[in-house]
Amino acid sequence: MPDEPKTLTTAVPPARTPAPSTATTADSPAQDRPALWVTRLVVIGIVLAAINLRPAITSLGALLEEVRDGLHMSGSVAGVLTSVPPLCFAIFGITAPRLARRFGPAAVVCAGMAAIFAGLAVRPFASGTVGFLAASALALMGIAVSNVLMPVIVKRYFPDRVGTMTGLYSMALALGTSLAAAATVPMTEALGGSWRTGLGVWAVLAALAVLPWIPLVRDRATSARTARAAETTGTGTTGQGTTDPGSGSAAGSASASAPLRITRSRTAWALGAFFGLQATGAYITMGWMPQIFRDAGVPAGTAGVLLAVTMVMGVPLAFVIPGLATRLKTQGPIVVALGLCGLVGYSGLYFAPAAGAWGWALLLGVSNCAFPLALTMIGLRSRTGAGVVRLSAFAQSVGYLISIPGPLLVGVLYQHSGGWGLPIALMAGLMIPQMIIGTLAGRARTVEDEC
Repeated sequence: MPDEPKTLTTAVPPARTPAPSTATTADSPAQDRPALWVTRLVVIGIVLAAINLRPAITSLGALLEEVRDGLHMSGSVAGVLTSVPPLCFAIFGITAPRLARRFGPAAVVCAGMAAIFAGLAVRPFASGTVGFLAASALALMGIAVSNVLMPVIVKRYFPDRVGTMTGLYSMALALGTSLAAAATVPMTEALGGSWRTGLGVWAVLAALAVLPWIPLVRDRATSARTARAAETTGTGTTGQGTTDPGSGSAAGSASASAPLRITRSRTAWALGAFFGLQATGAYITMGWMPQIFRDAGVPAGTAGVLLAVTMVMGVPLAFVIPGLATRLKTQGPIVVALGLCGLVGYSGLYFAPAAGAWGWALLLGVSNCAFPLALTMIGLRSRTGAGVVRLSAFAQSVGYLISIPGPLLVGVLYQHSGGWGLPIALMAGLMIPQMIIGTLAGRARTVEDEC
């Protein structure tokens, strides 16, 4: 018996002792870790996809008056047009998890980019409002599924860098948004002055976004094995870069493999409401802010640049806010700070829209950074990749349903009141519940714990 330890130590050479421990502690996700070329291609794909997720909307906002005149729209119909994005996001976004499970997230995002290209290419040729809405809906369908799956892609390929990659994605999204807002009017004038040409040129950028996702479609099997293994073992990150304490344990495995009833989570509902309120403000801003400035006497080109200023604020803050959010135990203070910026910005639009236009555009740009914060919170409020898929689809679909009436109501109030007083008061009033609900959604808990 005393010789037994010696026999064991000599039978197993020291050089081989790490091998068994590595095999037992390293999960299959580590063995199925994507190749370096895949990771780099995913980064390029995320950036190009994010750049294309808003030009279909902000390019239309910059030329909304010309489109209304060309298609003979009333203010109420234009309000319907500005409500189409959240409607499509709510309807088509809920299908993203099922499509991702069947075809893989990369394949669905690839198809989404192709749909954006097709919609933007066809839309300028529409001869009436119905055709214009249908082509817009096709592009928005692609945006919807990609919106939902971006946090999933980030969590799957970069589980220990959720904040950094969400920041990169949000920065690229803000860059594309501001680029379309600022460049659409000058490009339209340079290309002959037709709003149809000014809208159609953005299809070229969408075509480029399809390319990096085509090779990634073949990586579906690897990512699917990684996702299944992570769900089985309960591994994942909390968003702060720490692994789930329950990973690898029997309790962690049981909770991860059990079906997640997301509707039982108060945090999921709070995230959905917060996402909806911030989306309401964002789509009202993208759809109507240039018109608010133009009605105040600001030239059309300057109004587009002001919208671009609002959108470009998300470029630097998209890196700062997600990183800060992952370092804080709760995200309530950030929610309140962004909401207060929105209140001041809308108050300025009400009292002196032209005189302080640049300041109001900056403040509203800071307020609109609630979007990258909401995306980061989705990653923080779930421990596993499967949880992020469900939470992302649920929060975004519920959120976009909530945001549908906002732009439509603004159009109706604008037409029937004859001014911007009531619409701006509505926008400012929505900041209050956004701060309250966002603080609740930012509490340190996960949907797995609540369900």
